[in-house]
Amino acid sequence: MKLMSFRRPDGGHGFGVVTRDGTGVIDLAARLGGRYRETGDLRLLLEAGSLDQAGEHADRAGDLALSDLRFDLPIRQPDKIICVGVNYAERNEEYKDGTAPPAYPSVFPRFPRSFTGHGQPLIRPPESAQLDYEGEIALVIGKAGRRIPEAEGLSHVAGLTCLNEGTIRDWVRHGKFNVTQGKNWDASGSIGPWLVTTDAFADLSALTVTTRVNGEVRQHDTTERLMFPFARLIHYISTWTTLVPGDVISTGTPTGAGVRFDPPRFLVPGDIVEVEVGGVGILRNPIADEAR
Repeated sequence: MKLMSFRRPDGGHGFGVVTRDGTGVIDLAARLGGRYRETGDLRLLLEAGSLDQAGEHADRAGDLALSDLRFDLPIRQPDKIICVGVNYAERNEEYKDGTAPPAYPSVFPRFPRSFTGHGQPLIRPPESAQLDYEGEIALVIGKAGRRIPEAEGLSHVAGLTCLNEGTIRDWVRHGKFNVTQGKNWDASGSIGPWLVTTDAFADLSALTVTTRVNGEVRQHDTTERLMFPFARLIHYISTWTTLVPGDVISTGTPTGAGVRFDPPRFLVPGDIVEVEVGGVGILRNPIADEAR
C-alpha cells in the first residue's frame, strides 16, 4: 500500500492511499474525519497504530487526481530524521584514508526543513556550487521503542521511502568532528514520493537503490551489501534515543556520489535527479538556484 502526504490545490494538507492504477488518491484524511481531517497529518495514523484503517480503503476509487496534488514529505514533520553514513561495501575505501571498516554506524541528524517533496526543486544556495546527491533507502518508524532487540527491529517499521540526502560538500568539511552544517541547507534534499508499507515487500534484505542524474546511472547497489542492516540500525539507534512513529532513518548511500568523480560532478540548475528504490518507486527532483 502506498501512502502519500499532499497539498491540495487550495493549499490545505492531506494524506491518502494511492490507487492501484497510480492515477488517483483515496483521501484518508477526509474519509477518517476528526483530527485527521483537521491536520492532514499521516503521522497521527501511525501514532494510533491504525494502518489497518488505511488498508480498508485501499481498493476504493480515488477521491482526488494525483496530477492535481503537490507532494509533501511522506511524514511532514517527523520528530527526528537520522541519517547513516558509510554503510555500503566499498564506501569506507572510497575515503582512501586507510582506516578499518567501522565497528559502529556513523549517524547524524537532519532537520525536516532541509528536505522537500517529490517534484519540487532541490535548491543550490549562493554560498556554494557544491550541491551533491546521495540516493538512499529510508525507513519510517511505525511503532515506538527504546533498546529494541535486533530480532524485533523490522517489526517497528511502518514502511519504506526514497530519500536524496543532498549535501553541500564544502560545508561538510567546515567541522572537524561533524557534518551537520553541510547536511541541513533548506530544501537541499528530498523524500518521497510516498511511503510503501512493509507488507508489500517479500524480503527487505534484497532491495536495490539507484541514482540517476539526467538519465545517467551514478549509483546502484543492493541492501544485501549493507554493513549495518536495517534491523541492526534500529537496535543501535534505539539504544540511545527513543524511536517514535513517523521517525525517519536514512540507511546510507552507495558509492558514486558526484564528489568522488575526478573532477567532481556537482549538480547544477536544470539537472534532474532520480532516486529509485525497488518496490517503492522513483523520487524525482529538478535543481534550481536559490532565489535572491
